Amino acid sequence: MGFSMVGSFGHHVFVRNSSHRTVKFGSFRGEKLINYNVTIPKFKTCAGRALLCKCEFVDFDERSSPDEVRKEIEQCYELVHRLGRGVVYLGSSRMGPDHPHYLQSFELGREIARLLDCTTWSGAGPGLMDAVTKGAMQAGKPVGGFKIGKEAGEWTASNFHPYLPLETYLTCRFFSARKHGLVDCAVRNDSCDRTAVVALPGGVGTLDEMFEILALIQLERIGSELPVPFLVMNYDSFYKKLLDFLGDCEDWGTVAKDEVASLWKICDSNSEALSYLAEFYDLSSIDKRVHEVNLKSTHGIVS
Repeated sequence: MGFSMVGSFGHHVFVRNSSHRTVKFGSFRGEKLINYNVTIPKFKTCAGRALLCKCEFVDFDERSSPDEVRKEIEQCYELVHRLGRGVVYLGSSRMGPDHPHYLQSFELGREIARLLDCTTWSGAGPGLMDAVTKGAMQAGKPVGGFKIGKEAGEWTASNFHPYLPLETYLTCRFFSARKHGLVDCAVRNDSCDRTAVVALPGGVGTLDEMFEILALIQLERIGSELPVPFLVMNYDSFYKKLLDFLGDCEDWGTVAKDEVASLWKICDSNSEALSYLAEFYDLSSIDKRVHEVNLKSTHGIVS
């Protein structure tokens, strides 16, 4: 099978299964097109991979067909349908059990699961995702997750979760499918559905997911008929500079005044988050009293 390729002399690209050993490059000198023929010597390649500069490998087989992505999205939807919608947690995979935000997240995951009596969803990874998962499990509520093969921190060598049953999570090959699944978890199809999106402290991946969901809410792609509460846990003023930046965006005119503030709720503590959710879903005063427990950080190890 032959191929044609356009590239620059600053990069070297090798493609498998080619019947051609001569690659043609073209450049313009004035209005005249000058062609260059470069002969590539024989070499061995790894099946299904392309070798790029700096010895980086990209597996093109993963993207060989849109049907594979569509199939994985369907698997995500099936998992959500089986376990039920609920609260989606976004957060750092690097903040382990020795970090104060880990224990706060554990307590939040436990109490929200009790308050809303719903499934707890996350990226099924380490760090704060692990914290909310264990919190919900301690509350005796169902958990589910969409794991990704490459996750910052630990658990990167295996596609399997260290303790969750296989039927409760899906290891995704495609980020697009994973995001479809996480968004679907939070969509409310009925007024009885109690869902939410909770953004815990995190890094680039967390911010990516936060702003994607924020944009979907802003554009009324989700929550247009049945609003979905979006909570940002500003533990120890973690997101202060981000919120300041969004304030600067308002000053520059790239964001309307109070537009972002109307789309999510900034919470400085777990008790504030629980009170907001109880009010949002109009839970009885009994529910509030039961679930507004003492959420001050306790000392000890979360097992």
